[in-house]
Amino acid sequence: MLHKKSTVKRRRQDERLNARNRATSQIATAIRRAKSASPEERDAAFRKAVSVIDKAVKTGVLKKETAARKKAGLARAAASTQ
Repeated sequence: MLHKKSTVKRRRQDERLNARNRATSQIATAIRRAKSASPEERDAAFRKAVSVIDKAVKTGVLKKETAARKKAGLARAAASTQ
C-alpha cells in the first residue's frame, strides 16, 4: 500500500493521463484504418472511426468542434475514393 500523499496523487495522475493517451492513440489508429481501408471494408471502418471519435468527445478527450472536423475529413476521404 502506498503511504505518501504525493505518491498516491502521482498514481492517480498517471492513471488519468494514461487513459487519455490510450484514447488519443485509438483515435489516430481508427482514422488511419478508415482512410486506408479497402472499398469493401471502408463503410465499417468509417463507422468504427466515427464511433471512437464520438466516445472521445463524450469522455472529454476531444472537443466537439475538433471531432466534427475529424469526422468531416473522414467523410471527404471516403467520398473521394469511391
